[in-house]
Amino acid sequence: MDATDGQLLDLLDLEQIEEDIFRGVSLDETRRRVFGGQVAAQALVAAGRTVAQRRVHSLHGYFLRPGDSHRPTLYRVERIRDGASFTTRWVIGIQVGKPIFGLMCSFHRDEEGLVHGDRIPDVPGPEELPTLTQALTARSDDPSPTFLNTYGLDIRFVTEYPWQRDGSPSDKEQLWLRATGPIGDDPLIHAAILTFASDLTLVDTILQRHGTTPFDEHFVGASLDHSLWFHRPFRADEWLFYDQTSPVAFGGRGLARGLLFNKDGHLVASAVQEGLVRLKAAQ
Repeated sequence: MDATDGQLLDLLDLEQIEEDIFRGVSLDETRRRVFGGQVAAQALVAAGRTVAQRRVHSLHGYFLRPGDSHRPTLYRVERIRDGASFTTRWVIGIQVGKPIFGLMCSFHRDEEGLVHGDRIPDVPGPEELPTLTQALTARSDDPSPTFLNTYGLDIRFVTEYPWQRDGSPSDKEQLWLRATGPIGDDPLIHAAILTFASDLTLVDTILQRHGTTPFDEHFVGASLDHSLWFHRPFRADEWLFYDQTSPVAFGGRGLARGLLFNKDGHLVASAVQEGLVRLKAAQ
């Protein structure tokens, strides 16, 4: 595993300060704000470190204040409930004494039940698509890829890259993703990596409906809240297809939702996010 591959694991390796209190740091100090997927993933790891032998099945997070990438974040876990089948945790991410993020998450013991699921759409496989690095290298101008600092994730777009779009509206964002390098077998880490990755392009999906991208100099936006449901066991170091759409935007807010399928075509997770999406008038 090279340094790039290990960055995401380093990001999720929280320091335990005392019982139910953990500290996480940012690795990308070029960002003015902490990436939302980072604090959600770290908060999930903090919660999961207080739970034994159960998998996370859902999480619901609110981004309360911008986080400073130059400061550590403290995560305080509240043990809300330990039931026969479900375990519930509430996590607050804190910087300089103020909450920047709140996460409610639930863990479920493995059990048998009804089985059905939507199947993956007919799309090119990841082996047929260029890597993000190859696509960025092909650009002659400054790629400005900081919004896609992936800490070693391999991401391959099925739809056009954001910097290649011609301004035509589109109703979807589709890509393949996986973690590079070995990441072990802990289901919590695999869920945290998916949580991180799920926040990378959802707001962009909202903008796509209007033919614009995060590169638009008039765009001002942020993630407001983020929810994930984990349906089946999966590995984040194996290919996952991320199929994203945006059904609505109004009043400066937009909603995006995404379905994540494994290479076998099974739906393994669903994501929904509301984002702040403002376009400033040109001066």
